[in-house]
Amino acid sequence: MNIASEMKSEEVLRVKLEVLRREHRDLDDAIRALEDKGGVADQFTIRRLKKQKLTLKDRIAALEDQLTPDIIA
Repeated sequence: MNIASEMKSEEVLRVKLEVLRREHRDLDDAIRALEDKGGVADQFTIRRLKKQKLTLKDRIAALEDQLTPDIIA
């Protein structure tokens, strides 16, 4: 793999990372809005959104690991 294609793939990962972070923030806002609204039906939605948020957090961490160079200590 040459340097140009490596840079492009790193840029793609950074864009994906930013998209996932934005989705994570959007879910956070949605959860907060539902919690303020209250209601029994909303509790199920809140739980589902929190699970999605955790999944996004795991995907974000995986992408961050790919972008961070391995350093042998």
